Amino acid sequence: MKFQLTTTAFAKGQPIPRRHAFDDQNLSPPLHWSGTPPDAKSLALICDDPDATTGSWVHWVMYDLPPDTAGLPEGVAKVPELPGGAKQGVNDYKRIGYGGPCPPPGRPHCYFFKLYALDTKPSLKPQATKNELLQAMNGHVLAETQWTGTYRRK
Repeated sequence: MKFQLTTTAFAKGQPIPRRHAFDDQNLSPPLHWSGTPPDAKSLALICDDPDATTGSWVHWVMYDLPPDTAGLPEGVAKVPELPGGAKQGVNDYKRIGYGGPCPPPGRPHCYFFKLYALDTKPSLKPQATKNELLQAMNGHVLAETQWTGTYRRK
Protein backbone atom coordinates (compact mmCIF):
# COMPACT_ATOMS: atom_id res chain seq x y z
CA MET A 1 0.00 0.00 0.00
CA LYS A 2 1.35 3.40 -0.97
CA PHE A 3 2.02 5.99 1.77
CA GLN A 4 -0.63 8.69 1.19
CA LEU A 5 -1.71 11.93 2.85
CA THR A 6 -5.14 13.49 2.30
CA THR A 7 -7.52 16.03 3.83
CA THR A 8 -11.27 16.50 3.64
CA ALA A 9 -10.82 20.29 4.01
CA PHE A 10 -9.78 21.00 0.40
CA ALA A 11 -9.03 19.14 -2.82
CA LYS A 12 -5.39 18.60 -3.76
CA GLY A 13 -3.91 21.73 -5.28
CA GLN A 14 -7.07 23.74 -4.57
CA PRO A 15 -7.74 26.74 -2.30
CA ILE A 16 -7.45 26.25 1.44
CA PRO A 17 -10.63 27.41 3.21
CA ARG A 18 -10.40 30.72 5.05
CA ARG A 19 -11.08 29.07 8.43
CA HIS A 20 -7.55 27.62 8.21
CA ALA A 21 -5.93 31.02 7.52
CA PHE A 22 -3.83 32.85 10.11
CA ASP A 23 -6.06 35.93 10.06
CA ASP A 24 -9.31 33.94 10.45
CA GLN A 25 -9.84 30.93 12.79
CA ASN A 26 -6.28 29.66 12.23
CA LEU A 27 -7.35 26.03 12.60
CA SER A 28 -5.11 23.31 11.28
CA PRO A 29 -6.92 21.26 8.63
CA PRO A 30 -7.84 17.66 9.41
CA LEU A 31 -5.25 15.31 7.93
CA HIS A 32 -5.55 11.61 7.19
CA TRP A 33 -2.92 9.13 6.02
CA SER A 34 -2.55 5.49 5.15
CA GLY A 35 0.13 3.08 4.01
CA THR A 36 2.64 3.92 6.76
CA PRO A 37 5.61 1.56 6.30
CA PRO A 38 5.46 -1.26 8.87
CA ASP A 39 9.02 -0.57 10.08
CA ALA A 40 8.35 3.14 10.79
CA LYS A 41 9.22 4.20 14.35
CA SER A 42 7.64 7.67 14.11
CA LEU A 43 6.10 10.20 11.75
CA ALA A 44 6.96 13.86 11.18
CA LEU A 45 4.98 16.64 9.50
CA ILE A 46 6.16 19.91 7.99
CA CYS A 47 3.96 22.51 6.33
CA ASP A 48 5.60 25.37 4.49
CA ASP A 49 5.10 27.99 1.80
CA PRO A 50 7.99 28.13 -0.69
CA ASP A 51 6.39 31.15 -2.42
CA ALA A 52 7.03 33.49 0.52
CA THR A 53 8.99 36.61 -0.36
CA THR A 54 11.46 35.91 2.47
CA GLY A 55 12.13 32.34 1.33
CA SER A 56 10.25 29.26 2.47
CA TRP A 57 7.88 30.20 5.32
CA VAL A 58 7.31 27.46 7.91
CA HIS A 59 3.69 27.02 9.04
CA TRP A 60 3.84 23.81 11.06
CA VAL A 61 6.43 21.44 12.49
CA MET A 62 5.35 18.22 14.22
CA TYR A 63 7.34 15.10 15.08
CA ASP A 64 7.31 11.96 17.22
CA LEU A 65 3.84 11.11 15.94
CA PRO A 66 3.26 7.43 16.74
CA PRO A 67 3.47 5.34 13.55
CA ASP A 68 0.11 3.71 14.24
CA THR A 69 -1.79 7.01 14.05
CA ALA A 70 -3.86 7.55 10.95
CA GLY A 71 -4.43 11.28 11.08
CA LEU A 72 -4.95 14.52 12.95
CA PRO A 73 -8.24 16.26 13.70
CA GLU A 74 -9.04 19.80 12.67
CA GLY A 75 -7.72 22.40 15.09
CA VAL A 76 -4.83 20.55 16.74
CA ALA A 77 -4.00 22.26 20.05
CA LYS A 78 -1.07 24.67 19.86
CA VAL A 79 0.91 23.09 22.68
CA PRO A 80 4.48 21.71 22.78
CA GLU A 81 3.40 18.11 23.50
CA LEU A 82 0.21 16.32 22.50
CA PRO A 83 -1.44 13.25 24.04
CA GLY A 84 0.26 10.18 22.63
CA GLY A 85 3.72 11.77 22.67
CA ALA A 86 3.74 13.88 19.50
CA LYS A 87 5.71 17.10 19.78
CA GLN A 88 5.24 20.40 17.98
CA GLY A 89 7.90 22.78 16.86
CA VAL A 90 8.06 26.50 16.34
CA ASN A 91 6.73 27.99 13.11
CA ASP A 92 7.97 31.16 11.42
CA TYR A 93 5.36 33.19 13.33
CA LYS A 94 7.53 32.26 16.36
CA ARG A 95 4.61 30.26 17.78
CA ILE A 96 4.12 26.62 18.66
CA GLY A 97 2.00 24.44 16.39
CA TYR A 98 0.04 25.37 13.30
CA GLY A 99 0.06 28.88 11.87
CA GLY A 100 -2.16 29.24 8.82
CA PRO A 101 -1.62 30.95 5.48
CA CYS A 102 -1.22 34.73 5.51
CA PRO A 103 0.46 35.74 2.25
CA PRO A 104 0.55 39.36 1.12
CA PRO A 105 -2.42 40.38 -1.03
CA GLY A 106 -2.06 39.40 -4.66
CA ARG A 107 -1.18 36.13 -6.26
CA PRO A 108 -1.96 32.83 -4.50
CA HIS A 109 0.76 30.99 -2.62
CA CYS A 110 1.19 27.22 -2.56
CA TYR A 111 1.29 25.33 0.76
CA PHE A 112 2.92 21.93 1.10
CA PHE A 113 1.87 19.55 3.88
CA LYS A 114 4.67 16.95 3.92
CA LEU A 115 4.46 13.77 5.99
CA TYR A 116 7.52 11.61 6.62
CA ALA A 117 7.77 8.03 7.92
CA LEU A 118 11.00 7.65 9.88
CA ASP A 119 13.01 4.63 10.99
CA THR A 120 13.77 6.41 14.27
CA LYS A 121 12.25 8.75 16.80
CA PRO A 122 14.16 12.04 16.56
CA SER A 123 15.79 12.97 19.85
CA LEU A 124 14.42 16.49 19.82
CA LYS A 125 12.74 18.40 22.60
CA PRO A 126 9.45 20.19 21.95
CA GLN A 127 9.65 23.51 20.08
CA ALA A 128 12.29 22.41 17.55
CA THR A 129 12.62 24.31 14.29
CA LYS A 130 12.10 22.91 10.80
CA ASN A 131 15.88 22.92 10.24
CA GLU A 132 16.52 21.03 13.48
CA LEU A 133 13.92 18.44 12.47
CA LEU A 134 15.33 18.09 8.95
CA GLN A 135 18.79 17.54 10.41
CA ALA A 136 17.48 14.89 12.83
CA MET A 137 15.59 13.17 9.97
CA ASN A 138 18.62 13.07 7.66
CA GLY A 139 19.21 9.46 6.61
CA HIS A 140 16.11 8.20 8.45
CA VAL A 141 13.26 8.80 5.98
CA LEU A 142 11.58 5.55 4.92
CA ALA A 143 8.81 7.21 2.91
CA GLU A 144 7.24 10.61 2.34
CA THR A 145 4.01 11.93 0.95
CA GLN A 146 2.48 15.36 0.55
CA TRP A 147 -0.73 17.30 -0.03
CA THR A 148 -0.78 20.78 -1.47
CA GLY A 149 -3.20 23.66 -1.28
CA THR A 150 -3.24 27.30 -2.29
CA TYR A 151 -4.29 30.45 -0.52
CA ARG A 152 -4.77 34.00 -1.75
CA ARG A 153 -5.50 37.14 0.21
CA LYS A 154 -7.35 39.76 -1.76
